[in-house]
Amino acid sequence: MKWSHFIVLQSLIIGAISVFIYEHYDKVKIIKTPPKALSQWYRPTNKRQVWLHNMFKLRREMQAIESYAITQEDEHLNDWMNELSQHYFKIGEMIPSWRKKLDLKALNKLRSSIDDKRYENIIPNLYSLRKSCQSCHDEYQEITALLYRAPDFSSLKVNKQSTTSFTYKAHMQELSKLMNHIKISLSDGMPDKALASLIELSFGMEQLGGSCKNCHKSGYKNYPNDEIKQSLKDLNTSLQSDNKRQQGRNLGHLAVTACATCHGIHKLTFATKQLISSDNNIIELLKH
Repeated sequence: MKWSHFIVLQSLIIGAISVFIYEHYDKVKIIKTPPKALSQWYRPTNKRQVWLHNMFKLRREMQAIESYAITQEDEHLNDWMNELSQHYFKIGEMIPSWRKKLDLKALNKLRSSIDDKRYENIIPNLYSLRKSCQSCHDEYQEITALLYRAPDFSSLKVNKQSTTSFTYKAHMQELSKLMNHIKISLSDGMPDKALASLIELSFGMEQLGGSCKNCHKSGYKNYPNDEIKQSLKDLNTSLQSDNKRQQGRNLGHLAVTACATCHGIHKLTFATKQLISSDNNIIELLKH
C-alpha cells in the first residue's frame, strides 16, 4: 500500500470516529471511577473507614496550619505540619497507583516556608497543596461517595414470618402494588377493598422497618415513623367515610411520607451506585 493511500485511509477512519463521537456526545457521559483498590479502605471491607478518616485528618491539619500561620505560633505549626506530611504520604501507601498524583513539590514548599518562618508564604503554599487535593476531589469525590457510602439494598432481606423472608426488591414491589390497589379500589368505588389493602400495607411497612436497623443503629425503629403512622390512621378514617376528596388527599400524603421521602434519599443513590459499579459490557456499549 502506498503511503498516500495509507494516510487517506487513516484520515477516513479518524474522521468516521470523530463524526460518531460528535453524533453521540449528548447521549453518553464519561465518568472516571476510582481504582478498585480504594474499596478495601471503606466499609464493609474496612470497619474503621480508614480512607475517610485520613481525609478528615488532612482537612483538619490544613486548617490548623492556616490558623497558626496567621498567629505565627511555630511550635504548633511544626506539629501540625508533621501530622500533615504523615497523612499525605499515607494516600500513596494505601493506593500505590495514586502516588504520582501527590504534589510533593507543593508539600516541600510548604514545609520549607514553615521551617524558615516565612509566614507570608505559608498560606499561599498551603493553597497550592489544597489545589492539588481539589483536582482529585473534582474527579473522584462524588463518585467515590456513591460507590462506597451509598446504601446497598441488594443483599437485604425482609422477614415476612419467622420462617420466610423476601428480597428487598420483591417486598418493595409488593408495597407498591398495595398502594396502587388502594387507589384503584377508590377509583372504582370499592372502599372496603381499599381498606383491606391498607391493612396489608400497614403490616408490610412494619415488616420493612425491621430492615432499617442494618444501617440505622439508633435505639428506635426508624420506619414507619410517627408521621407515617398518623398518615395511615388518617387514611383509615377517611376510607370509612364518603369523602372522596379527603381520601385522595390522605392517600397522596401517605405516598409522599411513606414512599417518596425515603426513595428520594435511598433509591436514587442506590440505583446510581449500581449503574456506576456495573461492569462494562462491550455489546451494551455498541448498542449505545
